[in-house]
Amino acid sequence: MVEVFELFVRDFAIIMIIASVMALISHRLKQPMVIAYIAAGMIIGPHTPPFSLVTQIETLELFAEIGVVLLLFVVGMEFPIQKLRKVGAKASIIAAAEAAGTFLAGYGVGQLLGFSFFDSLFVALAISVTSTVIVMRVLEELKMIKDEAATLILGTAIIEDIIIISMLAVMQSVASTGGLSFSEIGISVGLVLAFIGGAIFLGAKTVPRFIDFIGKTNNYDVLLVAMLGVCFGMAFIAFELGISVAAGAFFAGVLVAESRMHSTAHILATPLKDMFAAVFFISVGALMDITLLPMFIVPALILIGVSFAAKFFTVWSSARAQGFSKLTSARAGFGLSSSGGELALVAAKGGADVGVTSAFILPMIGAMTIITTFISPYAIKYGWKFAERWRPKGSEDTATPKDTEKT
Repeated sequence: MVEVFELFVRDFAIIMIIASVMALISHRLKQPMVIAYIAAGMIIGPHTPPFSLVTQIETLELFAEIGVVLLLFVVGMEFPIQKLRKVGAKASIIAAAEAAGTFLAGYGVGQLLGFSFFDSLFVALAISVTSTVIVMRVLEELKMIKDEAATLILGTAIIEDIIIISMLAVMQSVASTGGLSFSEIGISVGLVLAFIGGAIFLGAKTVPRFIDFIGKTNNYDVLLVAMLGVCFGMAFIAFELGISVAAGAFFAGVLVAESRMHSTAHILATPLKDMFAAVFFISVGALMDITLLPMFIVPALILIGVSFAAKFFTVWSSARAQGFSKLTSARAGFGLSSSGGELALVAAKGGADVGVTSAFILPMIGAMTIITTFISPYAIKYGWKFAERWRPKGSEDTATPKDTEKT
């Protein structure tokens, strides 16, 4: 036991020291911290010659999962229920258009590349994903999290996750049984909708009151513990229902945002979120096996290009069709098209779990996830600057351009 603890302390010390050095370099070069953390992970990881600097990769992965939960919890605090409702219906249309358009494009390209039927299906599903974690982290880091487009991006990404999870259930059912199991699909979709409905309607009546009650003690230690209890409690409920723990944590943050103590809660949770979120991105870099890239780098790059183009076009066109300004539409397009994320690996693994995809699919999607994670900060940062050309002169960006511009 003592030896295991000693190795853990050693590994964590190495992780934090190298991450801090890379973060300092990134700060000096004025680059996003996400890149620094991934680079730190690649330096300490088991796939970087001559040897791995960490011994307990499982511990790193565990802390990464905690990082995802805390990151989405704090992000959820930026989006109270009223703010989400504002873009809910429109975000649903954009998410459906993006998922369908990217899926069809990915399947077609997979067939052209000579993939099998199920390889093409699961690859198409994987490239249809946008990482809520990565995109929100980049927007937060670039001080863009409160922009109107950021709200639209988050709403779309959450709904898209629900669509992707539902599609995965359908595809696995078809692949394993040779036919549609409508009962399983109905149960899966019903659980997701029940969780979201319960969080919004029932949770909103209890969680904010609980947080405000704890806040009356004026003891920040008690408030922090109570918040973490809500965060991980909802994450656990989501996990037990077969939903992403990140989704549970996000809606926990949304409910805390409804309380009168939300500003204090945000300040208390931010340091924890920053530390564990850093570990999450370090783990992404640590698990990257760069020796496998030559095997599938060409199809991976083709699929990344297809994914980016399909997502941008579908988001831009569907947002414009609903009356969003060119500025907001372009920013949403760049934000939602830039990253595949961890759910892409879940989708790829779903095909492997039912034994219908080739062995190269999962590592290829993994490589694509790493590449797009590197690209995301730059795509968002420079994409949003490029979109500034569509800002109406003398005015701020708005949700609906019918109020500001007609062109």
